[in-house]
Amino acid sequence: MARVDETLFEGEHYLGRPADSTDKIITRRVELTKAIPGFCNKQMSLLEIGCGNGATLLLMADEMKNCLGVDVFDHTAEFKKVKEQKGITNCEVILKDIEHEDLTEKFDRLICFEVIEHFNDDKTVARFKRWMKPGALCAISVPNKWWVFETHGAKLPLLPWNRVPFFSWLPKFIHERYSNARIYTKARIKNLLEESGFEVLEMKYITAPMDVLKEGAVKNLLVNNVFKNETTAIPMLSTSIFVVARLK
Repeated sequence: MARVDETLFEGEHYLGRPADSTDKIITRRVELTKAIPGFCNKQMSLLEIGCGNGATLLLMADEMKNCLGVDVFDHTAEFKKVKEQKGITNCEVILKDIEHEDLTEKFDRLICFEVIEHFNDDKTVARFKRWMKPGALCAISVPNKWWVFETHGAKLPLLPWNRVPFFSWLPKFIHERYSNARIYTKARIKNLLEESGFEVLEMKYITAPMDVLKEGAVKNLLVNNVFKNETTAIPMLSTSIFVVARLK
């Protein structure tokens, strides 16, 4: 699935523009992943579920033996262009609907950022085990319920703006009736991963990147002060929950 700044609901899927490799939402997740003890290893393989245009995968390539990304949307032309420009030879992306199709390989490491919430059923996470070696580590992020704005927007009646503040704070049964994607608390994503056969090792709130703000004094003030760190202890300052887990 694509990770997006703006989304459009169409049937069972959400379409949008994948984030660029220079966007802070991408670089923050990459830095957090690289900081996981033992996660990066040039003798190990990496799988990314929902790789979009491969921006994250290409930033991880120099840390791994080989990398494979899968997505249901075709951004391969953009991926190949950047891959050739950077001279990266150990990364590939393929089109595959992993909710219904399998992979033939098993990997040492897995990443999946802002994708689980788009699955038709979040129990699809249990399928990840099929493509991971015993004891494999994974890094996953999902949208944080306690961020002020609805990350993926919602189909709200009579309201032209789909990012109404605090909409995500409503009870689950109301939120999921109108939202474009599910949203998670730490408890919800922890329970989902444990039920899917993973041991949760660590969870953090990723600080809002503020990429969507226009360049200027206000953005500089916020980015360099309130939102300057990679993670935060304050849920309201976080757009996503970052989880490190191990396959049991």
